Amino acid sequence: QVQLVESGGGVVQTGGSLNLSCVATGNFFRLNMMGWSRQTPGKQRELVASITTGGLSEYADSVQGRFTITRDKATIYLQLKNLTPEDTAPYFCHAQNAPPLSYEYDIWGRGTQVTVGS
Repeated sequence: QVQLVESGGGVVQTGGSLNLSCVATGNFFRLNMMGWSRQTPGKQRELVASITTGGLSEYADSVQGRFTITRDKATIYLQLKNLTPEDTAPYFCHAQNAPPLSYEYDIWGRGTQVTVGS
């Protein structure tokens, strides 16, 4: 079974930075799109950033220009800069698991908390 393990969350002040990591462990054939999402209380889950196997990335408007997603095979990183309290949330790593001769399906990590103080 493949698992996604996040790390790098923490507490920072407004304007600060953090670096998140997500590594896929276990047995898997291929992971297609990978990304990061967050969910704040009272709001829907938000896709923050995603990246393809070829390195093409997309960002939510709310983080464009402040967050950067990168990928090294089955590990992805999210660099967070110029953080504000509105960025406070658990951040979840996810991936499209593509087993051979079968349909792809989404897998999710347990999340890492990002807290930004004012």
